[in-house]
Amino acid sequence: MISTQEAPVWLVTGCSTGFGRSIAAHLLDEGFRVVVTARRTEQVKELAARDNAFAVALDVTSRDSVAEAVRQAEEHFGRIDVVVNNAGIGYFAAVEETDPETVDRLFDVNFHGVARVIHAVLPGMRARRSGTIVNLTSIGGLVGHPAVGYYCAAKFAVEGLSESLRHEVEPLGISVMTVEPSAFRTDWAGSSQETQDPIADYDQTAGAARRAYHESVGKQAGDPDRAARALLAAVTAPVPPHHLLLGADAYDLATAQLASRAEEFKAWEKTTRSADFPAGE
Repeated sequence: MISTQEAPVWLVTGCSTGFGRSIAAHLLDEGFRVVVTARRTEQVKELAARDNAFAVALDVTSRDSVAEAVRQAEEHFGRIDVVVNNAGIGYFAAVEETDPETVDRLFDVNFHGVARVIHAVLPGMRARRSGTIVNLTSIGGLVGHPAVGYYCAAKFAVEGLSESLRHEVEPLGISVMTVEPSAFRTDWAGSSQETQDPIADYDQTAGAARRAYHESVGKQAGDPDRAARALLAAVTAPVPPHHLLLGADAYDLATAQLASRAEEFKAWEKTTRSADFPAGE
């Protein structure tokens, strides 16, 4: 275990349940200093009671809340070395079944919330020329699935943002990692809302997927505590990965997607290349 006085400082969003709670608890066990955040700090009072914890209220949908949480964290610990963007929500519906207000809410939390935290922590990281930004997306940020189209869209957006950000900040000593879990035994599937106006034509696609998600609660293969250990190992590795798949399903789905795309790209290579001006023109 590292010395708490010299321990790096982690800020983790969404610590009240699920991945965030497991990650924060493991970091505290390992002696790291942790800024434990939730919309209401009473939700994390057990974690906050630890000597190396500092609890801060943080609502990722509010730029002012994010800025104030980062300000308090930097004032309390002097810096933020690693930020883990974990806070997120789900919603089960076919694309056509999803109302505009729900789309806005999904993107406000799952994409804009991540961006708000990144904007808030970057000035301090740039000044120190060090830091790590970890964005939890999902296997749904690499592979689309029925019934979670807009959730996947927001996670794909975080993947794209992270990729561009990495090119911008790595020369400044700042690392960016995306983490893509498959199904884990958190309350995500059980607590996520769903459409109240299903369309019969989607019953065997989005409808079947909704039912399967809910039936899987408590039976998912992924263990959030093991995931927390894996994440820490990746972040502290001599050469951290840019992408960390978590769970066997995530690995299998992601690699199958890569192979399928490579095959399709190759099959259409001649057509693809034909879209350019001929060489020399």
